[in-house]
This record gives sequence, structure tokens and C-alpha cells, in this order.
Amino acid sequence: MNRMRTVRGFTLIETLLAAALLGALLLALNFFVFSMAEIWGRGAERRLFEQHVRAVTREVEDMIRRGALPPLAADPAVFTREIRLANGRRETVLSFELPDGGPRLPWPGVALPDVVCSLVVEPAGLVLYWQSRLEEKFAEAAPRPWVMTPFVRTLAFEYQDPNGGTWRRQENLQRDSAGRWALPTRLRLGFAHGEMKAETTITLPAAPGPLPHF
Repeated sequence: MNRMRTVRGFTLIETLLAAALLGALLLALNFFVFSMAEIWGRGAERRLFEQHVRAVTREVEDMIRRGALPPLAADPAVFTREIRLANGRRETVLSFELPDGGPRLPWPGVALPDVVCSLVVEPAGLVLYWQSRLEEKFAEAAPRPWVMTPFVRTLAFEYQDPNGGTWRRQENLQRDSAGRWALPTRLRLGFAHGEMKAETTITLPAAPGPLPHF
């Protein structure tokens, strides 16, 4: 005689309990995914900011060092110059000269050589003023502004004491005992974007002697 097997299904309480546990698991997984996405997003923004800081610092350093190479090597690689800013105010700023302006400068016409560049920090960011010596009214005309980056908030100058070797950080260019403008040894660029901040240092090159004649 065959015995009948009784097949028992899930009760209503067991089904509701399983559904509740599955819902809680999906909710926890949802929180985890969104939390990881938020953490990754913040990390990506920090990485992009640091890449921008390195790129701008490297570009400024390369431009200044280009001014120390021949044929401009016989002149000071970095010097001070009084220019007229975009707001009409005249100010003595740190400057350097390039044999050519480079492809990134937005020339209105044909690019000219012997470009004098000046670094200024304004509310718009780090502004590069540039002007060719071959332009008419070079001494009177205002140079063109180009915003290199909106994230630079400060430009500081570091002077080294020749006797004690200590460093002095100044927010403005300084004069020596004779009243002449003294050139700093290093520049410090201060970057800021939201709560992220960074500072980089650029050592100003000394002008080498001219190349020997062969």
C-alpha cells in the first residue's frame, strides 16, 4: 500500500517575512551603491584639482625657463615692469620675455616674437598679460590679459637672506636698500576650489651666460 506524501508550502507569515528581508537587503545595497558613488565622485574631483594644479604650475615654470634660454639669455630671465592692468590701474609686476608667444596665447592677428609676459593675480584668477616689443606704442599701450586659470587665489614672493639663508615670504614685490625692485628667488602659487586648497613653489632661474661662438 503506497503512502501519500503531504507537500507543505510556505505560509503567509513566512512569505511576508521573506519579502521583508529581501526588501531590507535591497535597501542596504542601494545605500551602499550610492555611498560608494558619492565617495568616488569626491575623490575624482580631488584628483582633477590636483592634476590642474600640477599642469598650471608646470606651464608657468616652463614659460619662465624659456625666457632664460638663448637668445634672451644675455638679459635677466625675470625682471620687474610697470604695466597698465585691465582695470586701468598701473602696477609693477614680475615679468619675463619669450622669443615667441607660444600657441596658447590668443593673438588677434599674426603672432609676433619678443613677447613680454607678466603674472598678476586678479579676482578672475591668474592672469598673464602679454605684449610684443614689435607692436606699435609698446611702452604706452596696455598689454592683453589672458586668464590662465581661475583657481589661483594668491601669488607670493619668497626672498632668501644672503647672509643668514632664511626665507621671507612677501605678498608684494620688495625693494632693496637702494630703493630698487628686488627680484625674489621663488614664487608660491596658492590654488583654491571650494574646500580644496594647494600651494606650489616655482624657483626662478638665473640668466645663464650667452652661448659660445664656434
